[in-house]
Amino acid sequence: MGTIRKKGKIFFIMAALACVLFSGCAALQEKENLSISGFAFDTTYTITLYEGGSREVLDACVSKCSEYEKVFSRTLKDSELYQINEIEEIYKKAVEENSKLKSQWKQKNVRYDEEGLARLKAAIEAGRTEGNAAEYKLHKDGSITFPVSEMMEEILSKGLEYSEKSQGGFDLSIEPVTSLWDFKAEKPEVPVKEEIRKALEYVDYRKVLLQDGKLSFSMPGMGIDLGGIAKGFIADDLKKYLLGQGVKGALINLGGNVLCIGGKEDGEPFYVGVQQPFAQRSQTIAAVAVKDVSVVSSGIYERYFKTEDGAMYHHIINPETGYPYENDLLGVTILSEKSVDGDGLSTTCFALGREKGIEYVNSLEDVYAVFITEDEKLWYSDGFEKFLKEGESG
Repeated sequence: MGTIRKKGKIFFIMAALACVLFSGCAALQEKENLSISGFAFDTTYTITLYEGGSREVLDACVSKCSEYEKVFSRTLKDSELYQINEIEEIYKKAVEENSKLKSQWKQKNVRYDEEGLARLKAAIEAGRTEGNAAEYKLHKDGSITFPVSEMMEEILSKGLEYSEKSQGGFDLSIEPVTSLWDFKAEKPEVPVKEEIRKALEYVDYRKVLLQDGKLSFSMPGMGIDLGGIAKGFIADDLKKYLLGQGVKGALINLGGNVLCIGGKEDGEPFYVGVQQPFAQRSQTIAAVAVKDVSVVSSGIYERYFKTEDGAMYHHIINPETGYPYENDLLGVTILSEKSVDGDGLSTTCFALGREKGIEYVNSLEDVYAVFITEDEKLWYSDGFEKFLKEGESG
């Protein structure tokens, strides 16, 4: 297993591409090589066509970006996910503030009577923000069910799959905890320990059920965070659309989640660089040559802050502790056919750690990984080095 004496992060290299930030998904700029850039899903995105496609196809991609945000966004008040999480939070508060209902909930086999259900529903309706149109049904056993869109059902199914595969190392129900961590604040702070402890009581993917287009939570106060797989799911869906429009060569970049369709117009592969963590993106130490491959990374250097005493806190949260994972990893990069798999696996493997993570990747077909440890080494899974650009194996 080879190593490189540097730290790295995957990102794509396109000399002709200048990233332009916009305030929303609909803003875009046409480029000479049929490319658009914008801001959505809390990240900068770029889609470039190399073979096939048209301006109209790119315009359709922008429209699809708006559709994704209306489903998956955790912060937009009119998104499907936001509204589900909001109702769950209202439900929890309604139970906590009503001593009789709280007493019933604490019983091993909770059964609400019609009066109790009516009071809970009234509290939820009173607490909804304007525009929250989410449908739901309360059950006598205290569970709540939401009908979900086809797109939401697809991504939830994938999230539950990776929650199970990682045995909770990746847990899509971690929203009550991640909502306490604000890495974008002007002065980020570590959440209060007691608040984290309470939030952890509502984190358990095994209490989330998805069946026949309906999402169910078995206890009030749970929530969904799709941040670990949303960009991968979106990239795959965009690829499916582009292929259907006759596109044979394209590059989709959603804030570092890179998905290649074919290669460049001359048949050459796309070159994806390895960047040094905590450094500018121009500082690269290696590159992989890829066609029809997704390249996804999870690293502690993507979102983090330091406290006055020098302690660093990053955004990859351990569902067991409510705090960032503590291991010897700086990041994990996954090469796979589907970007959603790269997303789920990068977080899963980070949670597993280097040794178990490499062992897990080696058990999968057509999946490859590089693990970046804090001692400035890159550790490859079996077969990864065949993707390294000539002269970059080090």
